[in-house]
Amino acid sequence: MRTFLRWSCVLTSVLLCSAAQAETNWPSRLIKAVIPFGPGSATDVVPRIFFERLGPELGQTIVVENRVGGGGAVGTAAVAKAEPDGYTVLAHSSALAITPAINANLPYDTTKDLSSVIMIGASPQIMIIPKDRPWKTVDDFLKDAKAKGSSINFGSVGIGSAVHISAEKFRRAGNFEATHIPYRGGPEVIADILGGRIDFYFCPAATALPLIREGQVRALVVSTEKRSAELPDVPSLAEVGLKDGVSDSWIGVFVPSKTPREIVDKMRDAGLKVLAKPEMQAALKKIGVEPVPMTTKEMDDMVAKEVAANLVLLKTEK
Repeated sequence: MRTFLRWSCVLTSVLLCSAAQAETNWPSRLIKAVIPFGPGSATDVVPRIFFERLGPELGQTIVVENRVGGGGAVGTAAVAKAEPDGYTVLAHSSALAITPAINANLPYDTTKDLSSVIMIGASPQIMIIPKDRPWKTVDDFLKDAKAKGSSINFGSVGIGSAVHISAEKFRRAGNFEATHIPYRGGPEVIADILGGRIDFYFCPAATALPLIREGQVRALVVSTEKRSAELPDVPSLAEVGLKDGVSDSWIGVFVPSKTPREIVDKMRDAGLKVLAKPEMQAALKKIGVEPVPMTTKEMDDMVAKEVAANLVLLKTEK
């Protein structure tokens, strides 16, 4: 019996040492990055730019998997319940903090089952309108919207999506009625904006900027406190007196909450080196994404705070 216990202790020690060694050697194989939205979305485009450069920095291949469904819940759950070994990571947006407010039966707890790694950046939602609409300013729009009531409509990529939240905050700050039309995805909303079938859309900058530059749509306002460097002639919501409507959309990287700190720190350090490179900064700037330096604790606190705020906001909307 004593011999058995002695060998059990030895075996346990070996396994613990092997686990520690595995963490020290991370990453030693391919890493899977889950994006819970479809290809071509802003939450897909931005992380791909980041992961394309993070892989070489870590010395391993990072394969991106778009795992859609449930407003981002399907892909998020896959990572939250994955082995916490650093080989399955999540790229998500501010929608991560919205989903709990629209789905009370999530198979994971946003603030307990996931841990922050690094903030890639944030960008404004840009209010775009069909180019044939008569509104030249936000004031023009608000006067018309208040006169027309709910006949004014706007699109989003789904109830509770980040773009829906931005539009609702703008509507409430501007004190006007409007009809919400949810779509299955961004391309469908853009198609109806271009076709003049909806009046406005708070569009992610990565998608909106090319359309604005090509003259296919017009931008009336950006959703942040300050103007976007890529749209210096377009005012911010704070500038036009609608500070209560201010919002932006961030994109960051997360891992299962029990992932060893050594792995999180190594991934974060590599990510910071990537974000500091001029070519990376230029690539993000081109699509309207700006750096938002944060510690992992600051990110975790921000997500928790936004989850609580969105629960209140969407309960009010219902």
